[in-house]
Amino acid sequence: MRQIILASVLLFSAPALAQDATPPPPVPQAVTPAPANPPMTGPQILIATSMGDITLQLDAVRAPKSVANVMRYVKEKHYDNTAFYRVAKGFVIQMGSWDANGKPHGIHPGPVPLEANNGLSNLRGTVALGRDTPPDSATAEFYINLADNTALDHKADDPGNTTGYAVFGQVTAGMDVVDAIGQVPTGDNGPMPGQAPVTPVIVKKVSLVK
Repeated sequence: MRQIILASVLLFSAPALAQDATPPPPVPQAVTPAPANPPMTGPQILIATSMGDITLQLDAVRAPKSVANVMRYVKEKHYDNTAFYRVAKGFVIQMGSWDANGKPHGIHPGPVPLEANNGLSNLRGTVALGRDTPPDSATAEFYINLADNTALDHKADDPGNTTGYAVFGQVTAGMDVVDAIGQVPTGDNGPMPGQAPVTPVIVKKVSLVK
């Protein structure tokens, strides 16, 4: 009888021990880090818009000519009372030399040397100079990336600066404003048919923060 009781105890206690056993730790999975640009050093500017403020950190080290070009327009108040005239949803928003009525502002003649080969990528929240087909054709126009647009980067097989668009800064505050602008309804009243905000997004003032 004693042997039967002991056998019964062993049968009922074994599963309990198995359930209480500590499972082995999970095997760590490799995580691919999100792409990122190096820290930027240079002036900061504030874009005051009708939908809120956006602060940009510019990179005068990696894009000195691009930054000097933009700062020249800022100091001359060129951007004041213009508008975000292009909203390409999920891609970019763009501003520079057009007002809310689709009237262009005067610009300085180029060229601004292309600085796309500077190690900075067109990632979400970065700012880059717009340009025409010739590489050295940028003026006052610049765009803010709504997504990682690495297709706009300098091409690896280009040994110089003839491809891509020059990133010269990064949004450091107001990305929620950027995203809100990127969602406004668009129409044809502007230089980019189908991409002009129906209700103009006014750039009230662009000023130096520090």
